[in-house]
Amino acid sequence: MRAVPAAAGAGAGDLGPRPGAPAASLLEVLRRLDSGPRGLSEVQAAERLARFGENVIPDARDPSWPRLFARSLRDPFTAVLLCLGLVSAAVFAWGTASVILLLVAVSSVLRASGEHRADRSTAGLRRLVATTVTVQRRVDEDTAPATREIPVEELVPGDVVRLGPGDLVPADVRLLRSTGFTVHQAALTGESAPVEKSAGEKPGEGDGDGDGDGDGGVFQDPRLCFQGSSVASGSATAVVTATGGDTRFAAAHRRTGKPPATTFERSVQGVSWILIRFALLTPPLVLMANAALRGRGLETLPFAVAVAVGLTPEMLPVLVTTCLARGAALLARTHGVIVRRLPALHDIGAMDVLCVDKTGTLTQDRPVFHRALDADGHDDPGVLRWAAAAAWWSLQLTDLPAPDALDEALLAAADEDALTSYDGVTALPFDPGRRLATVVVRTPGRLGTHTLITKGAAEAVLPRCSLSDEERSRLRDLADAQAADGLRVLAVATAERPAGTRPLERGLTFHGLVTLRDDLAPTAAEALAQLAGRGVTVKVLTGDHPGTAVRACRELGVPMAGVVTADRLDTLTDAELTDLARRTTVFARCTPEHKTRITRALQAGGHTVGLLGDGVNDLPALRTADVGIAPRDAAGVTRENADLVLAGKDLTAIGHAVAAGRHAGGNISTYLRITLSSNLGNVIAMLSAGLLLPFLPMLPAQVLVQNLCFDAAQLAFAYDRPAPSALRRPSVLDPRELLRFIVGFGALNAVADLATFGALAFALRGPGDDEALFHSGWFTENLLTQAVVMVLLSLGSLGSLASRGSRGGRRRRPGPVTWSAAALAATGLLLPASPLGPSLGLTALPGVYYGLLAAVLALYAVGLLAAWTRHERRRTGGRARD
Repeated sequence: MRAVPAAAGAGAGDLGPRPGAPAASLLEVLRRLDSGPRGLSEVQAAERLARFGENVIPDARDPSWPRLFARSLRDPFTAVLLCLGLVSAAVFAWGTASVILLLVAVSSVLRASGEHRADRSTAGLRRLVATTVTVQRRVDEDTAPATREIPVEELVPGDVVRLGPGDLVPADVRLLRSTGFTVHQAALTGESAPVEKSAGEKPGEGDGDGDGDGDGGVFQDPRLCFQGSSVASGSATAVVTATGGDTRFAAAHRRTGKPPATTFERSVQGVSWILIRFALLTPPLVLMANAALRGRGLETLPFAVAVAVGLTPEMLPVLVTTCLARGAALLARTHGVIVRRLPALHDIGAMDVLCVDKTGTLTQDRPVFHRALDADGHDDPGVLRWAAAAAWWSLQLTDLPAPDALDEALLAAADEDALTSYDGVTALPFDPGRRLATVVVRTPGRLGTHTLITKGAAEAVLPRCSLSDEERSRLRDLADAQAADGLRVLAVATAERPAGTRPLERGLTFHGLVTLRDDLAPTAAEALAQLAGRGVTVKVLTGDHPGTAVRACRELGVPMAGVVTADRLDTLTDAELTDLARRTTVFARCTPEHKTRITRALQAGGHTVGLLGDGVNDLPALRTADVGIAPRDAAGVTRENADLVLAGKDLTAIGHAVAAGRHAGGNISTYLRITLSSNLGNVIAMLSAGLLLPFLPMLPAQVLVQNLCFDAAQLAFAYDRPAPSALRRPSVLDPRELLRFIVGFGALNAVADLATFGALAFALRGPGDDEALFHSGWFTENLLTQAVVMVLLSLGSLGSLASRGSRGGRRRRPGPVTWSAAALAATGLLLPASPLGPSLGLTALPGVYYGLLAAVLALYAVGLLAAWTRHERRRTGGRARD
């Protein structure tokens, strides 16, 4: 933090609390700031403003469109295509180079435009900075201080400010004086309940708040308030300790270091290296084989480059960007979810663990009445009547801006008669130090007698009651048992006093306990069941008591695998935490550091982790997770670092995002499987044919036209809708599994191509008799086998085939992939005999060839379905073992 040193040479930032360091006293703070309770003079303020600059959050500007475009060119897939385009240009294959570069440009434009649109959608969400502030300054050193309003930008360290209800805290401050002062710190901690603050010295450690020491617990220091928080009640005078970029609210803007690669980025890198290896290996292999066995020289270089291009899925950048951009646009339009980084849509589809807080996600930010118990633990409505009367007259007789959340719950549950049966006299509002509140009402039917009604924490009320030590201990155990069950507990006691006497809270008669529970979020149960059905495990990371989190999970039907508190996490190694995190559902009393460490442990266990957070303290874990998710009303810096921004803190929206991500991921995965396996099979067959035939098996122009037909047809995958089964499991793009798939199915495709050689040999009475007929026959076969693969290996088609075969399901209408495959097959059948055929070196084929080709394709389809069934059985068995 920035601090104005009292002595020359003292470094800025000396004031800020340091982990493990004792906190500075008020006198030390004022000395370091070279200030005092009367505030700064105008001359001092002007000097400091010139020295430290305006109190403005550093502007985290969204990248411009040209910068996004340049960044998209660094994508691994795009780099592969650029390399192949340069190789094509080097061998003067200008047509190939032009097509590749055009695809690169279209993909980059689509990707940059999608991300730029998302950035513009979130640019208007920054609303957490005040515009004016009441400051106490002096004209010169000798005059008395006066208060006035100044722009918040002119605030400097050492200024004394005054804060009241509704004010936004304009900078980081240390309280000088306070009265009933509470603040909302949701922008910093994510918890919406007001936090009590006071100017007194900080109490000793070990308060049991679960926030821990160091930086993670500084937000709980009652003497400190921070920029981004707002005043809920009371008033205070405070001295400014840090402004502008040195506040904790702005600290995240200065974070450096690249976040770890996400699931999609790791998958893309793995697949890209597979393509690079194959693409670099193919041209020299073709050249060497033809030179050694056929004596051909550099005249085969264009053919070798064309084969390498044919191996590469040129349309992958376009298809990936189109899939993700369409999914992101649909989410924004229908569910209010903004995807700020397009690859994050794939990552959330691959997500199998979601980490959430309890408050605001599983539960709402308000308690509700649960039970009223007498001293024996039995239900007693009279206890609620007393508690509600105390709540009502506390609101009527004290100057509170709004009722306390617990009082609101009591008033909502009580009968109206309970609120009007008494006449209020006076009230002592809730005091955080005493942890109770008292009202005085006239006793009905007894003139000159008043009744004290006291409610508050059991440990504060019970010592004020006329009870034996044994009774007091039993009642404390009863209250502890209710708290351990995740309930908030209020004790209620009364006493009669003569009118006009002081309301001494001694010798009270204990009536019972009122318990309250967190109000469950209305859509949480349905959303959790939906996520579980899609293979997403929910982990609760909360700073609350473990009992409250467990109760919420139990009421929402979340399977409980284990509960761990933060103090145990501190004793575990990373390896031990990785194992524990896998079998634990609730992590309670968590600090920001704990949340980050748990996220890393889950990732180390092989999980793709999403994290929903809304406070500044969630930022480290948010950046660590594979998918960072924030609601629209989250702290500005948290929202800007999130991958997905939700319309509200609602798990239902996350379920919709998971579905959209799996749709996009399923289409991308299907495209890669089909394209790479088909391309590999064609390359193997071309290499084999090149060694067996006295001529090239296909001309470079024919290879390129064939690739263009493939690419155009496969764009349909961006608009396909996978089968419902694709939504039930994470859409992880595993490079190893993909490599096994393309090798196995590529070999099957190569066998079909080689079988076509036999059909051509029989139909043409020897393949060497007519090069044009051989080229035409193989060109047609390649397009038809590609069409068969598209129909049979698309997730939707195979899923519907299995559904119709096993359950007699309704026939599915042909989708974009089916129509595209039909167009591809028609091109393969009609192009050789069309007027364009001779210009490509193609010619009409004899009728007998089509009969033989139909037999080859039928056998290929049977083998393809058998191989797919075996592949799916092995993959399903592997997941079950995991």
